[in-house]
Amino acid sequence: MDATGFTRDRDGAGRARNSRPRDALGRPLPYGLPGVPTTPEDVVLSPAEALEEAQRLLDDGRPFHAHEVLEGAWKQAPEPERELWRGLAQLAVGVTHRARGNDTGAARLLRRAADRIAAYAGTAPHDIDAAGVSAWAAALADRLQNGGTGEEPPVRLTR
Repeated sequence: MDATGFTRDRDGAGRARNSRPRDALGRPLPYGLPGVPTTPEDVVLSPAEALEEAQRLLDDGRPFHAHEVLEGAWKQAPEPERELWRGLAQLAVGVTHRARGNDTGAARLLRRAADRIAAYAGTAPHDIDAAGVSAWAAALADRLQNGGTGEEPPVRLTR
C-alpha cells in the first residue's frame, strides 16, 4: 500500500504491474470487466514476428497494443536499430492518441516518430519501409496540426 492507501499490483520481483483489464485503445477498465487481450511484458519476438503482430494490431484498430509489441522489439534490438524501433513505437502511440481524440498529442508524437524513422530511409533492416512510414507519419501530423479531419489510410510497416 502506498501513501494514498492504494495497493499496486506487483510482479514476483516487486516491480509495479497493472493487472486491470484494458479496452482496445489501452485505457484501463475497472477490475472485473472483460478487457481485450494484451501483450505480455516479457514476450520475446523476432523482428519479423514483432512487425507482423504490430501490423495486425494496427489493422485491427489496436494501436496501443501494437505499441507494446514495438516497445518490446525496441528494448531487445541491437544498438544500430534501437532508434528505428523506438520511432515505430512512437508512431503507434501517436496513432493511439489520434484514436483517443488527442490530435495535438498525436501530431507531436507522429512528428517525432517521422523524424526518428526517416533517419533509416534506404537502410532500414527487416524490410521496414522507413521512407514510407516516415512520410505517412509526417503527413498525418501535418494534417492534424492544420485541423484536418477524416480517416487516414492505414500505415504499412513493411514493403
